[in-house]
Amino acid sequence: MKIIMLGAPGAGKGTQAKMIAEKFGVPHISTGDIFRANIKEGTELGMEAKKYMDQGLLVPDELTVKILLDRVAREDCADGYVLDGFPRTIPQAEVLDAALEKLNEKIDYAVNVDVPDENIVKRMSGRRACPKCGATFHVEHIPPKQEGICDSCGGELVLRDDDRQETVQNRLKVYHDQTQPLIDYYGKKGVLKSVDGTVEMQKVFQAISDIIK
Repeated sequence: MKIIMLGAPGAGKGTQAKMIAEKFGVPHISTGDIFRANIKEGTELGMEAKKYMDQGLLVPDELTVKILLDRVAREDCADGYVLDGFPRTIPQAEVLDAALEKLNEKIDYAVNVDVPDENIVKRMSGRRACPKCGATFHVEHIPPKQEGICDSCGGELVLRDDDRQETVQNRLKVYHDQTQPLIDYYGKKGVLKSVDGTVEMQKVFQAISDIIK
């Protein structure tokens, strides 16, 4: 069971990826986590990736796929995995497909958590974070007991730069330009499944579970 999670930033695909991985007993694989692990372990691939990251450059697709394949070749991925954050572009998807094909493998499901832009802007710009302890809240959905104050440690809650409306709109533009074409790409391959990401989290999870069971 090899699954790719798709969706705009703030659609909740990362949360769903973790829940799906836990339910089906397969690893949740985030490219960011793999890079950090390889760099920490000082692997050859990790050191190569670090050269690009230290210069603020994107790690080339071929190297990213090498690191990814190294991870999915491990024993815990024998029954599959959930990819979160990769691929982000058509060229990345093509490199990944070509690499998997050499192993006589393929992606089984590309799950798109579909949320309209206006919902995402509202959802993310309503987030509030505690710089002290890292707790997160939402002015509508998970409000703190006292406005602007963290329930856990009493710290002052802030709106992170990443969650500001103009930042979110810029991230959505990049997503529509670069990543949304993957929806058509996987649709043509017959593995795309879309779920309504505007409903309650457990309902989204149930819809995905029904698709891949």
